[in-house]
Amino acid sequence: MDLFKPMDSNAPKEASKGAGMPEEHVKVLILGSGPAGYTAAIYAARANLSPVVYEGIQPGGQLTTTTEIDNFPGYPQGITGNEMMEDLKKQAMRFGTEVRFGLATATDLSQSPFRVTIDEEKVIVADALIIATGATAKYLGLETEEKFKGQGVSACATCDGFFYRGQDVAVVGGGDTACEEATYLSGICRKVYLIVRKPYLRASKAMQDRVFSTPNIEVLFEHVTQEIKGDMSGVNGMVLVNGKGEKVNFDITGFFVAIGHHPNSDIFKPYLDTDEVGYIKTVPGTTKTNVPGVFACGDVQDPHYRQAITAAGSGCMAAIDAERYLGERKF
Repeated sequence: MDLFKPMDSNAPKEASKGAGMPEEHVKVLILGSGPAGYTAAIYAARANLSPVVYEGIQPGGQLTTTTEIDNFPGYPQGITGNEMMEDLKKQAMRFGTEVRFGLATATDLSQSPFRVTIDEEKVIVADALIIATGATAKYLGLETEEKFKGQGVSACATCDGFFYRGQDVAVVGGGDTACEEATYLSGICRKVYLIVRKPYLRASKAMQDRVFSTPNIEVLFEHVTQEIKGDMSGVNGMVLVNGKGEKVNFDITGFFVAIGHHPNSDIFKPYLDTDEVGYIKTVPGTTKTNVPGVFACGDVQDPHYRQAITAAGSGCMAAIDAERYLGERKF
């Protein structure tokens, strides 16, 4: 699901630009409320830029679907995703950030100040725009997959693999990401099943070689996941269907989905450069997009790392880039 979805393509062109809607002017508008958005808000607020944050459809971002976070610096005992995002939100608000619930439904980035339509009801006119809308992990769409999200089902081995050390897990996918996840988990877990729908891997030759040379990775070609099994304590198994149509049961405690992510960038594409998947392109070493005054941070521009700490770091960069942009133009 795109957290910041575009308007109906059949809508009149002037509607997408907020014709007839009430308008509000702000210095810095931040779209997204994950680690990138809130960190940008903290830095922008401390710079007296009076940032306004719109949370999107999932306040707190993807981390709110994670039960325990052990790898974010500063939490030696770990912390839940919801608690950490609430901490970041309170910190941003402490310095004067205004946090609002709402969806960005359309944009006009053709000129400065920029116009962003919220909930198709109101237009925010912003001197600088920070996009931190994230990327949504793709899932298989199974009912049991949804049931056990955060209880054995994950879309990030780097984030959650530690909790399954010494156990048997599965990774679904046949591309580079799936192979990377499986290889990473092989160093932590006792056994890794790589579930591949096709009779071959789509990953690069180098990644394939790494998978096939790792003894505790078993590649299950021509297998499709039918069901994820579990109980109150979480995942404890999976049911696959092989190429012959036979059901096969496996005992596992972790199920990792690695079939890709969808960057939440659709409403910005008419104005911003993106790659073939939809990740917003930024000038290397900065958060600057091809439109001066528009900055992108976090997972919406990061196809490689997708970690809370890297998102937070890029949020810091976006706020500093925005502050310098506004200072140079004396808004």
